[in-house]
Amino acid sequence: MIFNSLVFVVFFAVVLIVNSLLRQWGARKIWLLLASYFFYAAWNPPFVVLLWLSTVVDWFVGKAMAKAEDKKRKRGLLFISLGVNLGLLAYFKYAGFIVASAQTLLGFGGIAVEWGLPDIILPMGISFYTFQTLSYTIDIYRGNGTPWKSPLDFALFVTFFPQLVAGPIVRASDFRSQCEEERRPDRKKLGWGLSLLTIGLFEKVVLADKFMAPSVDAVYFHEGGLSLADSWASTLAFSSQIYFDFAGYSLCAIGAAMCLGFSIPDNFRFPYAAIGFSDFWRRWHISLSSWLRDYLYISLGGNRCSAVRTQFNLAATMLLGGLWHGAAWTFVVWGGLHGFYLILERQLKNRFGGGLWLKTLWARLLLAWGTYLLVLFTWVFFRAPNFKVAWAVIVGMLGFGGDSSILSTQQIVIPLAVSGLLLAKHWLLRDSSLESAASRLHWALRGLIMGVLLVAIIQFAGDSRAFIYFQF
Repeated sequence: MIFNSLVFVVFFAVVLIVNSLLRQWGARKIWLLLASYFFYAAWNPPFVVLLWLSTVVDWFVGKAMAKAEDKKRKRGLLFISLGVNLGLLAYFKYAGFIVASAQTLLGFGGIAVEWGLPDIILPMGISFYTFQTLSYTIDIYRGNGTPWKSPLDFALFVTFFPQLVAGPIVRASDFRSQCEEERRPDRKKLGWGLSLLTIGLFEKVVLADKFMAPSVDAVYFHEGGLSLADSWASTLAFSSQIYFDFAGYSLCAIGAAMCLGFSIPDNFRFPYAAIGFSDFWRRWHISLSSWLRDYLYISLGGNRCSAVRTQFNLAATMLLGGLWHGAAWTFVVWGGLHGFYLILERQLKNRFGGGLWLKTLWARLLLAWGTYLLVLFTWVFFRAPNFKVAWAVIVGMLGFGGDSSILSTQQIVIPLAVSGLLLAKHWLLRDSSLESAASRLHWALRGLIMGVLLVAIIQFAGDSRAFIYFQF
C-alpha cells in the first residue's frame, strides 16, 4: 500500500475515524498496531513475520541486556540483536549482490563459475525498520536507554505505519514518551497534518512523477552517447525528482503521524541550499545521516582519533551508507564520492576556514552552487542502472558525448525551470521551515493553495508510480 493510491486514502480515512471513536488510549494503540500490520501485509502478507521476528528478538534482548551485570554478556546479547537484524538484511538485500560480485571477481582471475543467483524478494522497508529497532538495543547497551515496559508500545514503535517502509528513521528514545502519554490530535495539528499530506503527495505525484520522471527515464535507460543538453537536463531532473519523491514521502509520513497525534522528526531541511557537504548531510535524509553518525561513525572512533583514522572513519561510514541504499557498486561509488567530498572539505576548512571572506553573501552563494554541482555528479551514479550508463552521462555532462538529442525541447526546459525554482526556494527558506513559511500566509491564501494542489493531484494521480526509496 502506498500513499499515492486510492486504497491508502480509504485505509487512512478508516484509521482516523476508528481512532477518533476509541476512548481508551490502550485500545487506540492496539488499533494502530493492527492497522500498521494490515498496511504492511497489503504488500506481501508473509513478510509480516520478519517484523514480528525483529520485534520479539529485540524486546527480549533489551530486557536481558538491562539485567546483565558483566560487559561480556551484554556484548553477546548485542551481537544477537545485530546478528538477527543485520543477518536478515544481508540475506534479503545483499545475497544476490554478493554472489554476483564473487563471480565477477573470480572471472577476473580466470576462474569461470556460474552460480545460480538466488531469487529473493526484497521485503519493503527492511533497511528502515532494521536501523530503527537497532537503535533500541544499541542505546540500552551503551547505557543511553532502558527497556520499555510495554510490549505493545515497543511493537507499535517498530511497526508504526506512517514511516514504516521509507522513514524517517525514528529513535526509540523519541517515540517512547509518545506511547506512554496519550496522544490525540487537536484541530490545528489535524489541519496541518492533512496539509503536509497534500503537499507531499503533490511533490510526488505531480512534480516528481509527471514533470521530472520522463526526462530522467528517457536518458538513463538509453544505451549510447548523450549530448550535453540531454545529460545535464536529465541529471538536473533527477536531482529534483529524488528530492520531490523522498521529501514528499517524508512529508506524507510526518503529516499522517500528526493526524494521529504523533510527532516524527523532519527528514529534509532545504538540502540544495547547503554550503558544503557536512551541511548537506545535516539537511538531506537527516534521520539516516544522524543514525550513521551516532551508531557507526562514533562507534568507529569518530573524530576522536588521528587525522588519518578520522578520514578512514568518514570514508567507511559513507561507503556503508551508499551500500545501505542499494545492492550495487554504483551506490558504493555514490557513497564513496560523498566520503571523499567530506574528507576534502575537512582539510580545506582546516587550512582556509578562518577567512572572513567566506562569510560574505557572494562567497556563500558560490560555495552553495559548487556544493550542488558536485552533488549532481554523485546523483549520476545513484540513478544509473550500471557504470556504462553512468559513464555516458558523465561524458555527456563534460561535453564529449556527441550532438544527437534524445529529449524534446519541453523535456529540457521543464527540468531546468523546476530545478531553478527549487534551488531558489531552498535558498530563501534555508534558515526557516515550511510551517513558519506557511504561517506567514493568510488563511484564505493557504486554503486556495491547498485546493489547487488537490486538483493537480487528482488530475495526475493515474500517472503516478511507487516511491523511489521503497526499493531500499
